[in-house]
Amino acid sequence: MNRVRVVVSGAGGRMGREVLRGVLEDPALHLVGAVDPGHCGIRVGSLAGKPSDIIVKSDLLAVLSSVQADVLLDFSVPEAVLPTARLALPAGVAMVIGTTGLGEADMDELHVLSETHEVPVLVAPNFALGAVLMMQFARQAVRYFPDVEIIEMHHQHKVDAPSGTAKRTAQILAEARNNWHLDIGKDIPIHSVRLPGLVAHQEIIFGGIGQVLSIRHDSIGRESFIPGVVLAAQRIKRAKGVVLGLENLINL
Repeated sequence: MNRVRVVVSGAGGRMGREVLRGVLEDPALHLVGAVDPGHCGIRVGSLAGKPSDIIVKSDLLAVLSSVQADVLLDFSVPEAVLPTARLALPAGVAMVIGTTGLGEADMDELHVLSETHEVPVLVAPNFALGAVLMMQFARQAVRYFPDVEIIEMHHQHKVDAPSGTAKRTAQILAEARNNWHLDIGKDIPIHSVRLPGLVAHQEIIFGGIGQVLSIRHDSIGRESFIPGVVLAAQRIKRAKGVVLGLENLINL
């Protein structure tokens, strides 16, 4: 079996360390590089708690020039995503982007880069498979319960609000309401909570005559995101262009 050769960007962050561990543990993946300017010179093994002699570098171009990578997993910060894409995509390295907070202009440039170099990109606000299923169940529910609001709750260090998952959920529900011609004359409200002790939680509340339906997902640890990250790393090369949301990669 040919293993997928992976570079991790943002390797020293909380999520980056979990991603490193997940890549090192999966037999279908092969870690070939790690990038994080804030952790340059540190061995991956000390960050991931798994055996690895790979040294974290600060220069992505140098890493991509020295290894043959298939996929770059980006869990860095929003302002680093496009500089990373401008190096990875011309080099033929597909990207899986878990960094949230990207703006419309960022997405537009990602589309141009992906199409120009014919290299796929996944942008996913949430890699927990349970969260993906939550959104799919909600898409079905909104046909019968078009009145809906979203409450998303995250740790106090999350910089963007509303979360990428909540915005993506609202987009999915709005599109579904439109497809079913359910014009109720208002946008879908999103309520954001930032408190210590939380990780990543979302509840979608539907109101109907004499009843309320709630669909909720809770990530109680960042390890919940890793199966989805691994799946994305294995399948992104099958995609074309920019894919928004892990749900669009699951069946490839």
